[in-house]
Amino acid sequence: MLRDATQSDWPAVLALNEESVAVLSPLDEARLAKLAEASCYFKVWEHESKVAAFLLAFRKGADYDSVNFRWFDSRPGDFVYIDRIVIAPSARGQGLAHAFYDDLESFARAHHINRVTAEIDIVPPNPVSLAFHDARGFREIGQQPLAGGKTVSLREAVLVQS
Repeated sequence: MLRDATQSDWPAVLALNEESVAVLSPLDEARLAKLAEASCYFKVWEHESKVAAFLLAFRKGADYDSVNFRWFDSRPGDFVYIDRIVIAPSARGQGLAHAFYDDLESFARAHHINRVTAEIDIVPPNPVSLAFHDARGFREIGQQPLAGGKTVSLREAVLVQS
């Protein structure tokens, strides 16, 4: 079941984030509280009373200090930025990423936002994420080098309004 995240979900969200911290920025409860407050979209996937996945996103102008978000925020036009999506290993391969992205795109359309943005690691490469985003219509609009020799591809998908 896809639903809005609540504070009672935070321990599970923090645990999921920690499992994938190698490809995400770390989170603690204080940081998560700040991000939850600034986000426009924070949903979890619950299965058998356990949080198995989450997606956290921000709208242009949000109070968020991510260098990647700020890159998009400095450009004209409204957008929703996917900061992170995490799916528990036991829940992967079930279409949850597509379900989250479909729901986020519906959210964006309902708020008259026609762009969804994200960044994908290209150094080191993340071929699974690149293929997923390519298949969903995300196209590169820039690249950004980050600390530690990492580089990301900054991407957007332009949504057709229904």
